[in-house]
Amino acid sequence: MGLDASRLIKAASGFPLPPGIHFSYGTAGFRADGSILDCVVFRAGIVAALRSLNTGSTIGLMITASHNPIQDNGVKIADPNGDMLSQEWEPFAESLANESNLENVVQVVEDFMQKNGVFKVSASSGKVLLARDTRPSGGRLLDAAKQGVEAIAGVSAEVIGVLTTPQLHWMVRATNRGVGASEHDYYSQISSGFKCIVDMIPMRKNLASPSELVIVDGANGVGAMKLSGLQAIIPNVQLNVRNCGSEGGILNELVGADYVQKERKFPQNFGHASDLTKMCASFDGDADRIVFFYSQKSEDAEGITLRLLDGDKILTLLAIFIQKHLQELRSEVHWLSSVNFGVVQTAYANGASTKFLKENLGVEVVLTPTGVKHLHHKAAQYDIGIYFEANGHGTVLFKEEFFAVLTKTAPSEFRTEAAYKAARLLLAISDVVNQAIGDAFSVLFLVESALQYMNWTIQDWDAIYKDLPSRQLKVKVQDRAVLRTTNSETKVTHPQGLQSAIDMEVAKVTCGRAFVRPSGTEDVVRVYAEAATQDEADCLARGVAIHVHNLAQGVGLPP
Repeated sequence: MGLDASRLIKAASGFPLPPGIHFSYGTAGFRADGSILDCVVFRAGIVAALRSLNTGSTIGLMITASHNPIQDNGVKIADPNGDMLSQEWEPFAESLANESNLENVVQVVEDFMQKNGVFKVSASSGKVLLARDTRPSGGRLLDAAKQGVEAIAGVSAEVIGVLTTPQLHWMVRATNRGVGASEHDYYSQISSGFKCIVDMIPMRKNLASPSELVIVDGANGVGAMKLSGLQAIIPNVQLNVRNCGSEGGILNELVGADYVQKERKFPQNFGHASDLTKMCASFDGDADRIVFFYSQKSEDAEGITLRLLDGDKILTLLAIFIQKHLQELRSEVHWLSSVNFGVVQTAYANGASTKFLKENLGVEVVLTPTGVKHLHHKAAQYDIGIYFEANGHGTVLFKEEFFAVLTKTAPSEFRTEAAYKAARLLLAISDVVNQAIGDAFSVLFLVESALQYMNWTIQDWDAIYKDLPSRQLKVKVQDRAVLRTTNSETKVTHPQGLQSAIDMEVAKVTCGRAFVRPSGTEDVVRVYAEAATQDEADCLARGVAIHVHNLAQGVGLPP
């Protein structure tokens, strides 16, 4: 086989599996308290090394727990194109992470190698790029990952150091495409795309100032530290970065995109009267999520309230911006008339956003299960596909064939200047976005360039539609596996009768919608409800939660 079993066992013996704990491969890898992850991260290094041999490409491994508390950590694996590890490899990663017998560890690896055609490891060569965020446990875990990679003969580990998650994914993609893949190259690509869009802004009076201030909540994480690299080369935007972690702030504690989006509260050091109406953005801990917000006076004029623009609003803005230029191309260049454009959401998307996309923009909208890996895969099927979760994680994907056509088409082949300009704008957008994964940096500057181009304020953007009030709850259950849903997670298929009970509750409110889904990481059932008013949304969520609770307790459904 080529696997050096003694080498692997010797390396693995230094990373014993914690007793009594089962590690699950979630929507973005493994995640747990950082103090117990050494063994799991070591074995994730083995998986990344084998994936590199299997694909003949560079693979990435990131040590981060994203928006989780500072004591947690985790590991994500990036595939050759920069996206998440192939779902076909997830069961292998999970079984390897939970095998306590070292001899069996070798057997699990050998069986998987045999099945996937990874032969003669010692004669092969592979490479894994390793990085981490700013968590205290990151350095130790990065070393464990490095030892895991190097436990497989013929694979080298390159430690890049402290990066945002999107930076690592971008570098993996760039490396395998044979283009510049340094951190400087990353900054330069975003900057050049942003400048190109801004340079093509139509001349008009009362243009929104290109130096308008954007206040950024860095979540006391790696994003706050790394954003300076872009600030230095993009003069068109003034950034005021707060919660940088340098003044005693704690990673993700009362700060960050997840806190703002879930709690609908200002992060620390925000919400002052001096910030009123200014555009604000909040990253999460590893800077792969972003949400926007601004403050306005309360209706009673005695306080300040937060106006949130989440992933749904981001997706809608980008859909408007991209569709405008795509329509220009379709109307003027006949061989681009068949280009398909679509957006991908989950059931958690606010119903008002989906309705606006379908009815006002005429855009195709499809739903996938929760988890970026599902949305990314579906969006990649379009010539231009946009996906965002409400939590602010998403990006824009351009199919290679479409991108190649735009790149190679000479200016003389476009019938009008408007069509040529539209093609250049789409190419510039493809430079700003991170096509490997959601990226707070790229979305920040793409949103800013879109607003400048359309001469919109954040208030104009917010006004394109009004969110339906919603409420999310979770119900503890003994076994979440008893609840099964359709592929889009909008309907319950088992246990029988639960969907009818949900429909009954929905019928009691105006503009109601509700669904339930089992958590991917813990024994709880998540409940989502929305309605015309917040009171109705709250009542709907509670009513659905009661049905789930009764079933979990064996009480059954009401007659």
